Amino acid sequence: MKKLNIVYILADDLGYGDLKCYNNSSKIPTSNIDQIAKEGMRFTDAHSPSSVCTPSRYGILTGRYCWRTRLKKGVFQGYNLPLIKISRLTLAGLLKKVGYDTACIGKWHLGLKYKAKPKYNFDFTNPPGFDKEFEEKNDFSQPVEGGPTDLGFDRFFGTAACSTCNAPYGFIKNKEFIKIPSFYHNNPVYTSRPGLMVPGWEHKKADTTFCKQAVKYIKERQNKTRPFFLYLATSAPHEPCTEDVVPEFARGKSEAGPRGDLVWLVDWIVGEIVKTLKNTGQYDNTMFVITSDNGALPGDRILGEDGEDHYFTYGHKSCGNWRGYKAHIWEGGHREPFIIRFPGIVKPNSVSNALVGLHDFYATCAELFNFELTNDIAEDSFSFLYVLTGKKPQQPVRNHIVHHSQKGVFSIRKGEWKLILETLGSGGWPPPKGEGPKPGSPGQLYNIKRDPYEKNNLFNKYPNIVKELTQFLEKLKERGESTPLRGNNN
Repeated sequence: MKKLNIVYILADDLGYGDLKCYNNSSKIPTSNIDQIAKEGMRFTDAHSPSSVCTPSRYGILTGRYCWRTRLKKGVFQGYNLPLIKISRLTLAGLLKKVGYDTACIGKWHLGLKYKAKPKYNFDFTNPPGFDKEFEEKNDFSQPVEGGPTDLGFDRFFGTAACSTCNAPYGFIKNKEFIKIPSFYHNNPVYTSRPGLMVPGWEHKKADTTFCKQAVKYIKERQNKTRPFFLYLATSAPHEPCTEDVVPEFARGKSEAGPRGDLVWLVDWIVGEIVKTLKNTGQYDNTMFVITSDNGALPGDRILGEDGEDHYFTYGHKSCGNWRGYKAHIWEGGHREPFIIRFPGIVKPNSVSNALVGLHDFYATCAELFNFELTNDIAEDSFSFLYVLTGKKPQQPVRNHIVHHSQKGVFSIRKGEWKLILETLGSGGWPPPKGEGPKPGSPGQLYNIKRDPYEKNNLFNKYPNIVKELTQFLEKLKERGESTPLRGNNN
């Protein structure tokens, strides 16, 4: 079979209820994504590896749970050292090995290695989040290391971390900043977080610039013999969700405020990519994947005079009817829209209820291209290729999946049961705010089949199930992998 191009669009904080094809009551027009769903398969039980972005991106690109790394909770800022080891074969690296040209465009957020100015010598292993003095000691004229082009991508155009709330604010091409970040701002009109930016930087232009670069790349690949893999990671609809961050042409396109307009912007980007593929004659030879790194926030976040966060939802359910939001251990934090258009393989307008993780796309590609995975590659990734082809095997893709919250709370789902360990709260920072894990404290147990919205905590009623699932999770941690043994590279 001829290899198809692959366009993987990863939105930032896009919720299960944001898209019309998942929520008919959505207050946001998403016609372009809805059309991709009509031409492909829509998954209803797909999950990000974490309920926040850095660990989810790690999982997608490595096929491995991020809690197996040094990052046990939270996310990176702009100056953390690389999380993915150079020796690890990424999804991009695998696709490159089987003949793909690979490009990463957009938000990276997995760490980069910077260099200090000559007269300074300091430790990058624990950089402060927001520190002007620290930032000004960085030599932005020097190449950064450990990023996309060291990890299987042939080219990179994007930002070090979140384009709207993590300095340094500036575009990087391959390993070098196009312009040097030299202007320090602490103006909430720009972002909720201070930091160095390039002169003239505007958050509202980040995603449109990413889109232009993606369009340019697709045009360059026209008539090339090698297929391409485009990993396009948008900033939208991540906060700050204010009108200043929304491009002028996108303002008022939804009935869900600035955040809704940013969701519309993601849909617009999808439309631009589709249009370019059609104009260059590549659309019928391109697989589309559209998803999100974690759940959504409830709406536009505003800091009130009481010092607390307040959210304006406009009557829109960003995570649908699932309990919880971004950063939470409940379903709203990690159950994602996941759409795959695969011409010639996936039946149009199909729906799958299979339990899958976004990190399973890695093993799926490996099976598709007959690439043998060993124990040290994609240790937590299960192939769902048979789901795409419509075949019916004797067992499901996976009978278990691990969830992880922003504060490091674990959950294990196996069969019809979902166990949340060592917390009675959400495990994340949006309301209702939850604590991190507290050893010895009670947890939560839900029958996710009968009680999908997690309303009835059965933790005290079924101690045997709690014990069984707890021990099962501990074994997964100890083994260092959750897939069956595959052999090794020795």
